[in-house]
Amino acid sequence: MRVRVRVRVRDAGPHDAARLAQFGAQAFADSFAADNTPENMAQYLADAFSAGKQARELADPTVRYIVAEAGGTFVGSARLGFGDAPAAIYAQRPVEIARFYAAADYIGKGIGRALMEYCLQAAAQLGCDVLWLGVWERNTRAIAFYEKWGFTIAGTIGFQLGADAQTDLLMVRTVPTAES
Repeated sequence: MRVRVRVRVRDAGPHDAARLAQFGAQAFADSFAADNTPENMAQYLADAFSAGKQARELADPTVRYIVAEAGGTFVGSARLGFGDAPAAIYAQRPVEIARFYAAADYIGKGIGRALMEYCLQAAAQLGCDVLWLGVWERNTRAIAFYEKWGFTIAGTIGFQLGADAQTDLLMVRTVPTAES
């Protein structure tokens, strides 16, 4: 029997920077620490999840952070961002979903569903025509989740994790607009 958690999903604000940094770093470490060196993880976490970086991104009009809370605790987050898309994506207004996380203890309890519904609504409001994201190819659970939401694999994309070059699957889906 699946247990659902009562969750509140909302846009993050400037006051959430420190909590968002802590949650994101913990969720990323929970997902990837076992498969990376401690040095690479430490470097990446420091670069990607500092409270200062989160505060700057929260103030950036091309970025939208979304958080899921249960009982006042962050249990999920997602970052939507306009910007350059991989060459394999042909779109006028692509938006990347990054840092789409559910806390380890809350996976399978409706957090991902609530976040994705909110992300799709936010993307449509932003006038986005394609959503894209990178998914670790060995994370079959995440791949299945995104496929359930209409994402398909369109290729691969590379990124740096500390000193290591890594590859993710590039997954994309179109965003229906209010007009269509």
